[in-house]
Amino acid sequence: MKIIDLSRPIQENMTIFPGTESPQLQLVSTCQKDGFQETILRFYSHTGTHVDAPAHVFPDGITLDHMPCAQFMGQGLVIPCAGLGTGGSITMSHLRKKEALCRQADFLLFATGWEFYWGTEDYFGNYPCIDEEVADFLLQTGKKGIGLDTFGVDPIADTSLYLHKKLLQNGNMIIVENLNNLSLLGEDCFSFYAFPLLYDRADGAPARVIAMMHADE
Repeated sequence: MKIIDLSRPIQENMTIFPGTESPQLQLVSTCQKDGFQETILRFYSHTGTHVDAPAHVFPDGITLDHMPCAQFMGQGLVIPCAGLGTGGSITMSHLRKKEALCRQADFLLFATGWEFYWGTEDYFGNYPCIDEEVADFLLQTGKKGIGLDTFGVDPIADTSLYLHKKLLQNGNMIIVENLNNLSLLGEDCFSFYAFPLLYDRADGAPARVIAMMHADE
Protein backbone atom coordinates (compact mmCIF):
# COMPACT_ATOMS: atom_id res chain seq x y z
CA MET A 1 0.00 0.00 0.00
CA LYS A 2 1.30 3.46 -0.94
CA ILE A 3 0.03 6.70 0.61
CA ILE A 4 0.54 10.00 -1.20
CA ASP A 5 -0.05 13.30 0.58
CA LEU A 6 -1.94 15.70 -1.68
CA SER A 7 -1.97 18.58 0.83
CA ARG A 8 -0.14 21.88 1.17
CA PRO A 9 1.13 22.56 4.70
CA ILE A 10 -0.13 25.71 6.42
CA GLN A 11 2.82 28.02 7.00
CA GLU A 12 3.46 31.68 7.62
CA ASN A 13 4.30 33.47 4.34
CA MET A 14 2.72 30.67 2.29
CA THR A 15 0.88 31.15 -1.00
CA ILE A 16 -2.47 32.83 -0.28
CA PHE A 17 -5.08 34.65 -2.33
CA PRO A 18 -3.85 38.22 -2.90
CA GLY A 19 -5.19 40.52 -0.18
CA THR A 20 -5.88 37.72 2.28
CA GLU A 21 -4.20 37.85 5.67
CA SER A 22 -1.27 35.45 5.97
CA PRO A 23 -1.54 32.58 8.45
CA GLN A 24 -0.14 33.21 11.91
CA LEU A 25 1.38 30.40 13.95
CA GLN A 26 2.25 31.92 17.32
CA LEU A 27 4.08 29.82 19.86
CA VAL A 28 2.56 30.66 23.25
CA SER A 29 3.92 27.88 25.46
CA THR A 30 7.19 25.97 25.27
CA CYS A 31 8.47 22.79 26.84
CA GLN A 32 11.39 24.70 28.34
CA LYS A 33 9.25 27.39 30.01
CA ASP A 34 5.89 25.69 30.60
CA GLY A 35 6.56 21.97 30.37
CA PHE A 36 4.52 21.68 27.16
CA GLN A 37 4.31 23.34 23.75
CA GLU A 38 1.18 25.02 22.35
CA THR A 39 0.55 27.26 19.36
CA ILE A 40 -2.16 29.78 18.49
CA LEU A 41 -3.30 29.22 14.90
CA ARG A 42 -4.91 32.03 12.91
CA PHE A 43 -5.85 31.59 9.26
CA TYR A 44 -8.76 31.98 6.86
CA SER A 45 -11.06 29.03 6.30
CA HIS A 46 -9.98 28.65 2.65
CA THR A 47 -6.24 28.59 3.29
CA GLY A 48 -3.97 26.10 1.55
CA THR A 49 -5.43 22.76 0.50
CA HIS A 50 -9.04 23.14 1.56
CA VAL A 51 -12.60 21.96 1.08
CA ASP A 52 -15.45 24.26 -0.03
CA ALA A 53 -18.92 23.66 1.38
CA PRO A 54 -22.17 24.81 -0.26
CA ALA A 55 -22.30 27.44 2.51
CA HIS A 56 -19.30 29.07 0.83
CA VAL A 57 -21.55 30.49 -1.88
CA PHE A 58 -25.13 30.05 -0.56
CA PRO A 59 -26.42 31.82 2.59
CA ASP A 60 -28.54 28.78 3.49
CA GLY A 61 -26.10 26.19 2.16
CA ILE A 62 -25.04 23.19 4.22
CA THR A 63 -21.79 23.59 6.16
CA LEU A 64 -19.00 21.02 6.34
CA ASP A 65 -19.73 20.18 9.97
CA HIS A 66 -23.22 19.03 8.97
CA MET A 67 -22.04 16.76 6.17
CA PRO A 68 -21.52 13.04 6.91
CA CYS A 69 -17.95 11.76 7.05
CA ALA A 70 -18.71 9.58 4.02
CA GLN A 71 -18.91 12.78 1.94
CA PHE A 72 -15.16 13.22 2.26
CA MET A 73 -13.98 9.78 1.18
CA GLY A 74 -14.38 7.47 -1.79
CA GLN A 75 -12.75 6.39 -5.03
CA GLY A 76 -10.67 9.06 -6.73
CA LEU A 77 -9.42 9.32 -10.28
CA VAL A 78 -6.94 11.76 -11.82
CA ILE A 79 -7.85 13.33 -15.16
CA PRO A 80 -4.64 14.45 -16.92
CA CYS A 81 -5.09 17.95 -18.34
CA ALA A 82 -1.52 19.24 -18.50
CA GLY A 83 -0.54 21.26 -21.53
CA LEU A 84 -3.72 23.31 -21.76
CA GLY A 85 -1.88 26.47 -20.87
CA THR A 86 -3.21 29.82 -19.75
CA GLY A 87 -6.99 30.10 -19.99
CA GLY A 88 -7.41 26.55 -21.29
CA SER A 89 -10.69 24.67 -20.99
CA ILE A 90 -11.05 21.17 -19.56
CA THR A 91 -13.66 19.49 -21.74
CA MET A 92 -15.40 16.13 -21.99
CA SER A 93 -12.68 15.04 -24.41
CA HIS A 94 -10.36 14.72 -21.40
CA LEU A 95 -12.89 12.55 -19.56
CA ARG A 96 -13.74 10.32 -22.52
CA LYS A 97 -10.21 8.90 -22.46
CA LYS A 98 -11.21 7.24 -19.16
CA GLU A 99 -14.98 7.24 -19.50
CA ALA A 100 -15.71 3.98 -17.65
CA LEU A 101 -13.46 4.91 -14.73
CA CYS A 102 -14.89 8.44 -14.69
CA ARG A 103 -18.35 7.02 -14.08
CA GLN A 104 -17.05 4.67 -11.41
CA ALA A 105 -15.11 7.24 -9.37
CA ASP A 106 -16.61 9.36 -6.57
CA PHE A 107 -14.08 12.17 -7.01
CA LEU A 108 -12.49 13.45 -10.21
CA LEU A 109 -9.18 15.26 -9.69
CA PHE A 110 -8.06 17.47 -12.55
CA ALA A 111 -4.28 17.60 -12.99
CA THR A 112 -3.58 20.74 -15.00
CA GLY A 113 0.07 20.99 -13.99
CA TRP A 114 -0.70 24.25 -12.23
CA GLU A 115 0.60 22.78 -8.95
CA PHE A 116 4.11 23.58 -10.19
CA TYR A 117 3.33 27.33 -10.11
CA TRP A 118 2.69 27.19 -6.34
CA GLY A 119 4.78 29.85 -4.64
CA THR A 120 4.83 32.15 -7.67
CA GLU A 121 2.63 35.02 -8.83
CA ASP A 122 1.62 32.91 -11.84
CA TYR A 123 -0.36 30.59 -9.56
CA PHE A 124 -3.13 33.21 -9.44
CA GLY A 125 -3.07 33.73 -13.17
CA ASN A 126 -5.56 32.53 -15.75
CA TYR A 127 -5.40 28.82 -14.91
CA PRO A 128 -7.33 26.15 -16.87
CA CYS A 129 -10.90 25.45 -15.75
CA ILE A 130 -13.58 22.88 -16.45
CA ASP A 131 -16.27 23.87 -18.92
CA GLU A 132 -19.99 23.70 -18.23
CA GLU A 133 -20.43 20.32 -19.91
CA VAL A 134 -17.92 18.77 -17.51
CA ALA A 135 -19.74 20.41 -14.60
CA ASP A 136 -23.00 18.88 -15.85
CA PHE A 137 -21.35 15.45 -16.05
CA LEU A 138 -20.17 15.72 -12.43
CA LEU A 139 -23.70 16.53 -11.31
CA GLN A 140 -25.45 13.96 -13.50
CA THR A 141 -23.18 11.13 -12.33
CA GLY A 142 -23.62 11.97 -8.65
CA LYS A 143 -20.00 12.72 -7.83
CA LYS A 144 -19.14 13.44 -4.19
CA GLY A 145 -16.66 16.07 -5.23
CA ILE A 146 -14.14 17.59 -7.58
CA GLY A 147 -10.46 18.18 -6.89
CA LEU A 148 -8.15 20.75 -8.47
CA ASP A 149 -4.47 21.64 -8.44
CA THR A 150 -5.47 25.29 -8.90
CA PHE A 151 -6.85 27.99 -6.63
CA GLY A 152 -10.45 27.51 -7.68
CA VAL A 153 -12.98 25.85 -9.93
CA ASP A 154 -13.92 29.22 -11.46
CA PRO A 155 -11.59 31.44 -13.47
CA ILE A 156 -9.79 33.89 -11.20
CA ALA A 157 -11.63 36.81 -12.85
CA ASP A 158 -15.14 35.35 -12.35
CA THR A 159 -16.33 37.08 -9.20
CA SER A 160 -19.82 35.61 -9.68
CA LEU A 161 -18.40 32.14 -8.84
CA TYR A 162 -20.71 30.60 -11.41
CA LEU A 163 -19.20 27.10 -11.39
CA HIS A 164 -18.99 27.03 -7.59
CA LYS A 165 -22.71 27.72 -7.43
CA LYS A 166 -23.55 25.23 -10.16
CA LEU A 167 -21.65 22.38 -8.51
CA LEU A 168 -22.66 23.14 -4.93
CA GLN A 169 -26.33 23.98 -5.57
CA ASN A 170 -27.71 20.58 -4.50
CA GLY A 171 -25.74 20.41 -1.26
CA ASN A 172 -24.24 16.98 -1.97
CA MET A 173 -20.90 17.88 -3.49
CA ILE A 174 -17.65 19.39 -2.23
CA ILE A 175 -14.82 21.19 -4.02
CA VAL A 176 -11.22 20.48 -2.99
CA GLU A 177 -8.76 23.16 -4.09
CA ASN A 178 -4.98 23.69 -4.08
CA LEU A 179 -4.13 20.01 -4.34
CA ASN A 180 -0.53 18.91 -4.67
CA ASN A 181 1.27 15.85 -6.09
CA LEU A 182 -1.45 14.87 -8.54
CA SER A 183 1.35 14.06 -10.97
CA LEU A 184 2.38 11.17 -8.70
CA LEU A 185 -0.90 9.32 -8.99
CA GLY A 186 -1.51 6.52 -11.47
CA GLU A 187 -3.98 5.90 -14.25
CA ASP A 188 -6.53 3.93 -12.21
CA CYS A 189 -8.86 4.66 -9.31
CA PHE A 190 -7.51 4.89 -5.78
CA SER A 191 -8.87 5.51 -2.31
CA PHE A 192 -9.26 9.24 -1.71
CA TYR A 193 -9.69 11.02 1.61
CA ALA A 194 -10.23 14.77 2.09
CA PHE A 195 -11.22 15.34 5.71
CA PRO A 196 -11.60 19.04 6.57
CA LEU A 197 -10.98 20.62 9.94
CA LEU A 198 -14.14 20.23 12.01
CA TYR A 199 -15.48 23.53 13.34
CA ASP A 200 -18.88 25.11 13.79
CA ARG A 201 -20.59 26.62 10.71
CA ALA A 202 -17.73 25.69 8.41
CA ASP A 203 -18.09 27.35 4.99
CA GLY A 204 -14.75 25.79 4.13
CA ALA A 205 -11.74 24.37 5.93
CA PRO A 206 -8.15 23.31 5.42
CA ALA A 207 -7.90 19.55 4.94
CA ARG A 208 -5.33 16.78 5.07
CA VAL A 209 -5.93 15.11 1.73
CA ILE A 210 -4.40 11.76 0.84
CA ALA A 211 -4.54 9.12 -1.86
CA MET A 212 -4.10 5.48 -0.90
CA MET A 213 -2.90 3.19 -3.65
CA HIS A 214 -2.51 -0.54 -3.47
CA ALA A 215 0.80 -2.14 -4.33
CA ASP A 216 -0.34 -3.27 -7.77
CA GLU A 217 -1.52 0.21 -8.78
